[in-house]
Amino acid sequence: MEEVVTVFEKVFENVKEVIVGKDEVIRKILLAWLSGGHILLEDVPGTGKTMLARAIAGSTHCDWNRVQFTPDLLPTDILGSSVFNQKKFEFEFHPGPIFTTVLLGDEINRATPRTQSALLEAMSEGQTSIEGKTHALDSLFFTLATQNPVDQLGTHSLPEAQLDRFMMRLSLGYPQPKDEVLMLKNQNQSHPIENLKPVVSKESLLQLKKTVPMVSVNDDVYSYIVEVLNLTRHSSHLRLGASPRASIALTRVAQAAALVEGLDHVRPTHVYRFLDDVISHRLILTPEAKLAGMTQKTVMQEIKQAAKVPTVDW
Repeated sequence: MEEVVTVFEKVFENVKEVIVGKDEVIRKILLAWLSGGHILLEDVPGTGKTMLARAIAGSTHCDWNRVQFTPDLLPTDILGSSVFNQKKFEFEFHPGPIFTTVLLGDEINRATPRTQSALLEAMSEGQTSIEGKTHALDSLFFTLATQNPVDQLGTHSLPEAQLDRFMMRLSLGYPQPKDEVLMLKNQNQSHPIENLKPVVSKESLLQLKKTVPMVSVNDDVYSYIVEVLNLTRHSSHLRLGASPRASIALTRVAQAAALVEGLDHVRPTHVYRFLDDVISHRLILTPEAKLAGMTQKTVMQEIKQAAKVPTVDW
């Protein structure tokens, strides 16, 4: 357990050298990665999303690629395609940027639904099918997708099926004044990312990821997770509740959170901590709820209050 905590904290502290004042968001993103999930970052431009992806990859001996999603982007621009080699008289597969460990999909909602769908199989199954052949992706494959919640001109809303594949929806947000002052000082002569060094091996991270499912979950905690999700499915304010994929994601990230705290079991507080991040973006409000000024988070607040948090005696 001590070794697990040390590995996580090394990565966390290293990323903090680049992304200042966003400790909680960094922790959640790293936990999602270790529990096999993917992240949707909703943020305005210039808040450090690209640097975050670079810092995570650079701290862990992992490769990373960035794809700028635009209206003319094609699925083959992400997945890759076969090109005819005239010397060998045969087709050769040229892998696309998805064949990496950390994939930054910048402004994902600017691409067409057809191109967005190129990520669905990769995010859900860790593989991709191209021209009738299945290609396995990196065992630590992680998608960090971004979208601008303000500028909606020329964008395509992510369909529910794709939103459901993101473990969490988060936001970095603007830095606090004191953090922005520190950021300006740190970047006065050079960017901290230029001096960032790997602090753990990729193998150590993979071993940590394999340990997550071994964390024990009490039946009462399982029941609590299911109760919360059932409340979303029967809420009068929602047209669509959370899917079973959400319950799996919630369990996994709670296990990861417990593990990096040095625990061998999940506490109800671990589940409660991630309810908004894991569930809110999967919900669809009824027209009446929208007219009443309700949001996904206000509905989740009601559900959190309605669900009885178990008292687990370990």
